[in-house]
Amino acid sequence: MTATDLTPVWPRARALYPVLAGIDVHMADGAAQYAEVPAGTLLFHEGAPCTGFPLVLAGEVQVARGNSGGRQLELYRVTPGELCIVSTSCLFGSTAMTAHGLTTMPTELLLLSPAGFGRWCEHEPFRRFVFGIFADRLADLMALAEAVAFQRLDQRLAATLLGRGTLIRATHQQIADELGTVREIVTRLLRRFERDGMVRCGREQIELLDAPALRELAGGAATLR
Repeated sequence: MTATDLTPVWPRARALYPVLAGIDVHMADGAAQYAEVPAGTLLFHEGAPCTGFPLVLAGEVQVARGNSGGRQLELYRVTPGELCIVSTSCLFGSTAMTAHGLTTMPTELLLLSPAGFGRWCEHEPFRRFVFGIFADRLADLMALAEAVAFQRLDQRLAATLLGRGTLIRATHQQIADELGTVREIVTRLLRRFERDGMVRCGREQIELLDAPALRELAGGAATLR
């Protein structure tokens, strides 16, 4: 469902993005539209022009790069109150999208048109906010590039499992997609984690049994036997 009358959702948008307090809802009318999309919706794809700037009100958008072989590397996820820097860079540079964005759950969005994005960036607080998030995301991407280049895959897998609670509901393929590798390697490493008593694997779920050991492995202080 999409709607151009933003009055019903504008208070929620301002609560999530306080910088919008300086932008009147009438300024937003015509520049943005509200949309509800189901999980698994492709919002944008690599090589396409940027047709809108997403502000997430609920749900989550996974931003990733893929190759012709079907493998992909997750770059980051956009949650409520955050911005998508791939969309930002493409709008600033008038270039095609360099990654694809997929909703991981039912998601509510404000889709700001390219022209509307340009007008909003004339509002200094909004422009500062965009550049601040851009800088933070760039630092995250540099850390990701360093991890891919220099960290062992078992370290990256251990780090991926941490911080999600003691029971992770995900398939091996989903985890492989996040790491930019193939399912078989993830399965093999998880079996070794299980053998060492760090996790217990079930159907589409992984139970963490020894988080301190995973932290040591993620930090490079330990190795798999």
